[in-house]
Amino acid sequence: MMTYLFIFIAKIFEVSLMTLRTVLITRGEKVYGSIIGFFEVAIWLYLVNKVLVGINEDPIRMVIYALGFACGNYLGSVIEEKLALGLLTISVIASEVDGNNLAEQLRKDNIGVTKIKGEGMHENKTILMVHAKRRRKNEIVKLIENTHMNAVISISDTKTIYGGYGIKK
Repeated sequence: MMTYLFIFIAKIFEVSLMTLRTVLITRGEKVYGSIIGFFEVAIWLYLVNKVLVGINEDPIRMVIYALGFACGNYLGSVIEEKLALGLLTISVIASEVDGNNLAEQLRKDNIGVTKIKGEGMHENKTILMVHAKRRRKNEIVKLIENTHMNAVISISDTKTIYGGYGIKK
């Protein structure tokens, strides 16, 4: 029973590390990703040995390993979401008046905003672009929503930002 528990917990830990490593490397943190990769592979090699030796006599090990893999994917995603590593770009499209007011409100809250003039189907628009750290996403979206202005918000991951206001790497 302890072997099953060990396999399950170790696999969750290993896959969670894999998720974090992947995110770090795609966000440009190669050194941290490589260090995590070392521990990830060491755990994987040890686990594979534990699972494969005697698998014909005890095939439940394979099921426990697969369950640990599934749970590790979920847990790794939750951890990555909580860490909120990286940068994002929030684009907001609003009427010209609402966009100008929203830009002022965001700037009062120390959020860098770039305004761009745009044309909608029926009226002129203001497009706001905000670059921010991912951990501020919910705060910024809530600020925009709390103004009760009619706005379209889109959010995309951004790998690198050079210069600008309010973001230091």
